[in-house]
Amino acid sequence: MKPDAVDKIVHQWQQEIPGLATDAMATLGRLKRCSVLYQPLLDAVFSRFELTSWEFDVLATLRRAGAPYSLTPTALFSALMVTSGTMTHRLKSLESRGWIIRESNAQDARQKRVRLTEAGFARIDKALPEHIANMEAMLQGLNRQQRAKLDEALTGLLAIFEQIHADSPGLSRGLSDKTHRL
Repeated sequence: MKPDAVDKIVHQWQQEIPGLATDAMATLGRLKRCSVLYQPLLDAVFSRFELTSWEFDVLATLRRAGAPYSLTPTALFSALMVTSGTMTHRLKSLESRGWIIRESNAQDARQKRVRLTEAGFARIDKALPEHIANMEAMLQGLNRQQRAKLDEALTGLLAIFEQIHADSPGLSRGLSDKTHRL
């Protein structure tokens, strides 16, 4: 394979500090670079539906929750890995666009639920097929076996990171939508 940008960084470190262990740096560097490079590809599709990435994430989270397409704000911000303050701001914005409503919770009168409106449901259902096609196009250069191996490796890596966070709860406070986009 042709050397990539991460190979250049690794080479520079090896020149400066011969013998420096750079394997993990190379793996995680490629993972980070992939994340940075694929985000604009996602954003291009979302913008065609007058959505931002975070708007898509909230609407998609409510949509995949199933009928009645409603979650508590706590469930939403936990799923999206954002702070409650960030979630409150986002819900106000989505509500002003008519895509969600906040309504009383039949199970707990002290808490509201966030529900997808018909307009929000229509918006996400219109954008979702193109989003899926976009992601498939991004991975078309990998064959089935490569994709399966990549998915298996990433599943293992995700389990490691989730365990690290479970063992050190303070780390998760710094998570935001910038570090977690599905």
